[in-house]
Amino acid sequence: MNSNPSNTIDIAVGGMSCASCSSAVEKALLATPGVISATVNLATEKARVQLAKPDLLQNAIEAVQKAGYDAEPVKTDLPAGQSGQQPAAITQKADTEGQMVLWGALLTLPLVLPMAGMLFGKHYMLPGWIQLLLASPVQFWLGARFYRGALKAIQNRTGNMDLLVAIGTSAAFGLSAYMLGEGNPHLYFEASAAVITLVMLGKWLEARAKRQTTAAIAALQALRPDTATVIQNGHEKVLPIASVAVGMQVVVKPGERIPLDGRVLEGEGHVDEALITGESQAVEKSPGSLVTGGAVNLDGRLLIEVSAVGAETTLAKIIRLVEDAQAAKPDIQKLVDKVSAVFVPVVLVIAALTLVYWVFLADGGNLELAIVNAVAVLVIACPCALGLATPTAIMAGTGVAARHGILIKDAQALELAHRINTVVFDKTGTLTEGKPSVGAAVPFDSNSLHSFLAKAAAVEAGSAHPLASAVLAYAQGQGVQWPGVSQLQDQPGRGVSGMVNGTRVYVGTARWMRELGVPESALSAVNQALPDNAPTHAWVAEDQQGEVSLLGALGFGDALKAGAFAAVQNLTNLQVKSVLLTGDSRASAQRVAQALGISEVQAEQLPHNKSEAVAHYRQQGQVVAMVGDGINDAPALAAADVSFAMSSGTEVAMHAADITLMRPDPALVAQTIDISRRTYNKIKQNLFWAFVYNAVGIPLAAMGLLNPVVAGAAMALSSVSVVSNALLLTRWKPKLLKPETVEL
Repeated sequence: MNSNPSNTIDIAVGGMSCASCSSAVEKALLATPGVISATVNLATEKARVQLAKPDLLQNAIEAVQKAGYDAEPVKTDLPAGQSGQQPAAITQKADTEGQMVLWGALLTLPLVLPMAGMLFGKHYMLPGWIQLLLASPVQFWLGARFYRGALKAIQNRTGNMDLLVAIGTSAAFGLSAYMLGEGNPHLYFEASAAVITLVMLGKWLEARAKRQTTAAIAALQALRPDTATVIQNGHEKVLPIASVAVGMQVVVKPGERIPLDGRVLEGEGHVDEALITGESQAVEKSPGSLVTGGAVNLDGRLLIEVSAVGAETTLAKIIRLVEDAQAAKPDIQKLVDKVSAVFVPVVLVIAALTLVYWVFLADGGNLELAIVNAVAVLVIACPCALGLATPTAIMAGTGVAARHGILIKDAQALELAHRINTVVFDKTGTLTEGKPSVGAAVPFDSNSLHSFLAKAAAVEAGSAHPLASAVLAYAQGQGVQWPGVSQLQDQPGRGVSGMVNGTRVYVGTARWMRELGVPESALSAVNQALPDNAPTHAWVAEDQQGEVSLLGALGFGDALKAGAFAAVQNLTNLQVKSVLLTGDSRASAQRVAQALGISEVQAEQLPHNKSEAVAHYRQQGQVVAMVGDGINDAPALAAADVSFAMSSGTEVAMHAADITLMRPDPALVAQTIDISRRTYNKIKQNLFWAFVYNAVGIPLAAMGLLNPVVAGAAMALSSVSVVSNALLLTRWKPKLLKPETVEL
């Protein structure tokens, strides 16, 4: 993600008709001084531009306009309920396309119906001058957009769909006008008019379908309320959402949406956080609980202190993350862009060769037939389908994933995720609940339980480790009061130590105890006394005149997550291997692995050992995903091909991983792999049909086996079919094993 997001700006681009247009806009932007990078998405009709300085935006807009396209910045401060996907000027243009198609149909049908009558033995043609009157407004009024687009292409020294349509229909219209002047009754006005009308129809249907691919973002934007009820001077006052600031107190009544992120000050109730987790369920909230803007307050009056507004809210970050994924280009699209860059010139050459062949080389060379066949070549070629094949599938796939609580950071992550064959899980907080409790406390030798617990609690009181709160809760339950601690030192992967009453006390792993010189016999004696239901151990020792002596050990239990077993089984069904990688003891790790059906375990691993283990799997040729909390497992997450972080939806940690799971359910990992595979399959299907369509259609047209009207219809339908195929992804629902509780 860009290190300076304020310099990354979206520009809405109007007037693009195919992949060649988007390439032209991209080249124009990249040639502009101050533009660091630019990516143009044909499906969203937007350019994402990274600028050296924000005030260079106008230069970028002028570069797009100079290339012949409409451009304006995408507004990020739209009222609630508006998606921000299309500025008003461009949306209005889209609304008029349907009217233009209707006019085209009314003018073209009288020209085409006599052709249909021939199928039933009815031979009737309109007088030539009437055909001319009907075809002229279609060609020069409704078809003006193609001439404008063709002119842009010529100015940019490139080719696009508009150029092909303009040349092809102009040739058919011009030939018909010439033959009408010569008194020849065999005219082709219906071909030029039908091609223009059908292509317009196809673009209109394509635009409607493309809007559905952005439905996920539109739905998220619609979750933000327009107003909020704030407390001012002891009274409730309704303010526009943009007027609410951090620190203000907001009242949310039953049935209302929570306007912004915050913390509950007063009241109790249940909140539906489906927008975050992907699951519609009631989550209990009470004073101190964090809430997310856009969630629904199901019952109870809540008084909330606002903690984030505008672009800093969780909802805004989620929308930005989905938009980032949809704006990026996977490697496969870069190959398509290279093909698209030469596609139109190649088609023009083939059309010219077709013309030459039918005039000079075919038996009984016929200029009229040669022009008709060349026109068919021009109008059947479809660079649009190539340009839309990848972005529409990515938009649909990332959108439906977001609705189910899966946020995919970029197209590269999506492209790699479908090839994952090994998933490495952290244990605590990933496969287990991450809420350990002390199940046993065993002092060593003559140490008293009270003294041993007091020293352990004193050190853990200054630690942020997940086990620390469990130790303190247990000590409080035993009525133990602990002294203060100083000189606290954290040893990642080992434990923590501090000075307690002038003595250095160590709390950590058995591995650390051995490194400190604690006798193995002491460790073994205490280990035998610890029960099996508390497999995670924290050892306590102190430095007595330069010699570290064991004080005792604490045994912890941590329940498996409800979805942990299903997560592993779902991955197995997808032929993906699961690995458990943890810094915990081997006994604890084996117990969890056995319960979940994981055969490969690496325990007692330090943070750098975890990253080395992940790198080792990659060196073996495996595509590795690492699933962790995004903080303690940072080295391993960075070493993986694809990193997964579990988020409560209120953490900024969602930016640290390639894929963020918006609810703490490890089963989402398999679901992510499933939707990524389906998305990638859609990309391959779309590209296959786009290439095959052109590879078959162009030769048939060149051989004179396709009428220009049929060719135009096929061209229009090709783009619509590609977008419609991608939209099938929006129906995706996880069809995997249901969560099953497994006891340790």
